[in-house]
Amino acid sequence: METEERTGRAIRVTWMGFVLNVLLSGLKIAAGIFGRSSALLADGVHSISDFATDLGVIFGFHMVKKPVDDDHQFGHGKIETLITTLIGLVLIGVSLGILYSGIIKINEILEGGSIDRPGWIALAAAGVSILSKEWIYRVTKKEAERIDSSALLANAWHHRSDALSSVGTFAGVGGAILLGGVWTILDPIAAVLVSFLIFRVGAVIIRDSVYELLEGSLDEVTKKNIIEMVMENELIQGVHGLRTRKVGSRKAMEMHIQLCGHMTVVESHDVATEVEDMIRREYGEETFITIHVEPCKEHDDCRDYNSCSTTDSGQG
Repeated sequence: METEERTGRAIRVTWMGFVLNVLLSGLKIAAGIFGRSSALLADGVHSISDFATDLGVIFGFHMVKKPVDDDHQFGHGKIETLITTLIGLVLIGVSLGILYSGIIKINEILEGGSIDRPGWIALAAAGVSILSKEWIYRVTKKEAERIDSSALLANAWHHRSDALSSVGTFAGVGGAILLGGVWTILDPIAAVLVSFLIFRVGAVIIRDSVYELLEGSLDEVTKKNIIEMVMENELIQGVHGLRTRKVGSRKAMEMHIQLCGHMTVVESHDVATEVEDMIRREYGEETFITIHVEPCKEHDDCRDYNSCSTTDSGQG
């Protein structure tokens, strides 16, 4: 998929989430105030953080689609990874804020105080939030997988965290409404439980994106697949020194391939080009590939490279 099409898809689905988050934030904050629900108010603040990160994703993808230039010779893909990290940090911050507010409310009740019994409007707003946020999560996740975007996938999980938040809110508000009295404590307890769920999502997102920012290699399955593809070429006697990483959504790799020392420069170049074409068909035209050709030492005595056996197919 070309960069222009990829970023266009990401921006369109993110604008959908932005509009939905604006509407939900207003609905939940208003329902939280008039419905006397601290859990729903916290949920509404979480939705504000959602549309704030939506704007960050939209801005980031406008930057990502910029072509390779002299200052960024591997493109601007790391901006996408940076945005993913920021979304994780926002989720951590939101979770801590919700946790603090919920603990304050719980402590107030335990010390003999009381909080207002939530109204039915709060329960209805939480139900609307669950359905709408689960829908936008599924739509965004599907698009993220289609274009292989970590930032869009992180934003999808941000939507899912809001849906989870609303599930906890729905349970807490419903219990407080139906049971009343001391059971109004269920409302802030729900907020605290939700904060743990949001914190976990944020922590996983940060872990994965920081790994990529620190030039972490591709997974073992992908690396094994690359080596197997290279060795499909019968003229290649071995491959070693494989190094991999990600630049945003693009994969980058370098490797050494062993060819018969009697090959001409043109013949060796043709083999390397075939390998590059094969890898790009598998992982995308914008994959960064560097191939170093070296003579196969096991076959120094051969007179013609067609006589080289292909038994030496290890990684070196």
